[in-house]
Amino acid sequence: METVKYVAEKISTLEVKGARNATIAAIHALQMLAKQTTAENKHSLLNELTQAQQLLFNTRETEPLMRNAICYLIKQIQKSSDKKISELCTLLVTKADKFLNDLDISRELTAEIGATKIKNNMTIFTHCNSSTVTQMLIKAKQADKNFKVICTETRPAFQGRNTASELIKHNIETTIIVDSASQVFIPKTDFIVVGADAITPNGDIVNKIGTNGLAVLAHEAQKPFYVVSELLKFDPTTFYSELEGVEQRSPAEVWQDAPNGINVRNPAFDVTPHKYIHNLICEKGIIQPQDVNKIVQQYYPWLFQ
Repeated sequence: METVKYVAEKISTLEVKGARNATIAAIHALQMLAKQTTAENKHSLLNELTQAQQLLFNTRETEPLMRNAICYLIKQIQKSSDKKISELCTLLVTKADKFLNDLDISRELTAEIGATKIKNNMTIFTHCNSSTVTQMLIKAKQADKNFKVICTETRPAFQGRNTASELIKHNIETTIIVDSASQVFIPKTDFIVVGADAITPNGDIVNKIGTNGLAVLAHEAQKPFYVVSELLKFDPTTFYSELEGVEQRSPAEVWQDAPNGINVRNPAFDVTPHKYIHNLICEKGIIQPQDVNKIVQQYYPWLFQ
């Protein structure tokens, strides 16, 4: 459990950034728990896993991918007919490896599908730091497509700098701008593409703060606004996006030495309504956001159990 606590702290303090990285770290923590457990029976093991689940769930309010992964692994133990601890722990480690592998495959498929939208001489606009979006852009470059990328700094944690740094390593021409300059540059781009931290059943998405404003700007400029995300970021716990928890981060991220008496608010995410989303690009293809609930039920029915 000490490993779980350590990883939970890393996720909570943003030393581990991004929904995907948080999920991978959480899965590895559960694997370590399984290897180090002192549980003597299945009931005790499930109690340990439930404690770990709560610790990890409490790190970030808006992390359905991590929640889905943890719930999936615990369900594998619950429904197993094995009684020996060694067999159950081996099962958890094996299932976790498979989940991670499937997650890699889904990102690669999503990125490959998304890369088909990029044509020569295009200018693409992105926000924050999505590993799937970055992979999509890299795949387009590897296909010898010539294009440019504009990315926001993404305040207050400046994740956009990570995006820019990754892209220039692959010789992708990249321009970084302050967030408030987006309205100047969006009309000059061919389309906007962002990732997602959560997808709701009605097709809205939760993503880094500022995403909704970009979607509105794209709508006004008549530019397509794409969301690139694996379907495992689907959140089955809420149908209405306003019920999706939005994490409030530390005011110190915005102003570390703020004068006494000033209120500082730092919401980490916002909700983009599906009416502003041109298409959702995922491992199952390019879909209408309104169809996401039906498609997730078809391919990932266990999310609803």
